[in-house]
Amino acid sequence: MGKWTIRSIAALVAISVIAIGLLRYSAHSREIVAFAAGLPAEGQLLETSEGAVFVLEKGDPDAPRVLLTHGTAAWSAIWRKTMADVSQAGYLATAFDMPPFGWSEHPANGDYSRSAQAERVIALLEALGDKPMVVAHSVGAGPVSEAVLQRPDLVSGYVVVAGALGLQDRENPKQTPFVLRNETLRQYLTSATATNPLLTRKFLRDFMYRKDVATAEMVAMLQKPMVREGYTEAVSQWVPVLFNTPRDAVSMAPANWAALDLPFAAIWGAEDTVTPLEQGKALAAMVPNATLTVLEDVGHIPHLEAPSEFAQALVDALQAMAQPFNQERE
Repeated sequence: MGKWTIRSIAALVAISVIAIGLLRYSAHSREIVAFAAGLPAEGQLLETSEGAVFVLEKGDPDAPRVLLTHGTAAWSAIWRKTMADVSQAGYLATAFDMPPFGWSEHPANGDYSRSAQAERVIALLEALGDKPMVVAHSVGAGPVSEAVLQRPDLVSGYVVVAGALGLQDRENPKQTPFVLRNETLRQYLTSATATNPLLTRKFLRDFMYRKDVATAEMVAMLQKPMVREGYTEAVSQWVPVLFNTPRDAVSMAPANWAALDLPFAAIWGAEDTVTPLEQGKALAAMVPNATLTVLEDVGHIPHLEAPSEFAQALVDALQAMAQPFNQERE
């Protein structure tokens, strides 16, 4: 290796280190809003036994509740269009923030494992106390599935939207890459990627098939919680969840899905490259009497890419699930 090549590599490494350091400093400077401060005006914090949870609601308080769960790097506002459509169809739409994302309280112990997140979902369901129909998207489907399979008595139906459950990894479990096992290094890398506002639009488009819907308004909405104190640190603590296969989770066992005694539906985009359609088919095949709706020309985020088609598919599923509720009221 020549002298100039070595110098070039050294210069590139130095520039990368400086850039990552500047991005970490930028995140630290940006994240100044204390917990419970600066909350979106249309939402509120709901106290649960596992901490305060931020929720948005829309619809008749006496209508059957639909509880919506977001995926990676999103928060409850990502469901606004769906909430409007669901409420118009006669339901109370409630969306909540799954920490570390959004405005909910970050756990002091930094535990974002599937089991710990499931405990937070269960605590929220107990606080609501009205057996909602639950909808979970992408990574959000992991902890919600864990909660539903552990406590099916707390819900009246379950809809998985492009669920990132990791069932395909149960025979060959994944582990966190070595470079991400150091907490300090992971924080620096997180500030350069996941919590870097310069990359929000790119990451959003990477998840979509209909990339033109990744508007500036949508990007700005996703970036709002990035001003929270400790946001990068919390997301960094969560990052290993993306890589570790939760081998002992009840939601990783097909037998538990086969025993699920609840109305169940799955909605998937035909062009999903994050959780390919085959995963949706496999999941639906596990659950007795499950339905699978496939949306054509749609990727991993159906409620953003094809909001009207998605809302219709969701309402169709909810109508069947809500029948017992309506019969009780008659």
